[in-house]
Amino acid sequence: MVSFFCHKCSAPWEAVKRQPGFKETCTNCGVYLHCCKNCRFHTPSAHNQCYIPNTEYVTDRKGLNFCEEFEFRRGSLKSDTDTDKQQQARDTLDNLFGNDNTPAESFDDLFEK
Repeated sequence: MVSFFCHKCSAPWEAVKRQPGFKETCTNCGVYLHCCKNCRFHTPSAHNQCYIPNTEYVTDRKGLNFCEEFEFRRGSLKSDTDTDKQQQARDTLDNLFGNDNTPAESFDDLFEK
């Protein structure tokens, strides 16, 4: 089920029929809900960490902001399938490159057969 969750404690937000107010906080942990971390446009790799390029710069992504573009991100909590996919990716890389985490003693050791 798609729902709204706090970015910090993952507690569900009950008032799903509306956007949180500017100063509305999570009933479980007390962090502000109207913040970049809860916004569907928050994209850490984008300019200003926002998908919308003309938004004002926000210094504290976890704190209260007055962005008019805010939309609560939709999604579910991380599921077991996410963890399974991560483990499958790690296993694939280990099979491809090996899982030898011991450092080489010298540069030449890296290229010995």
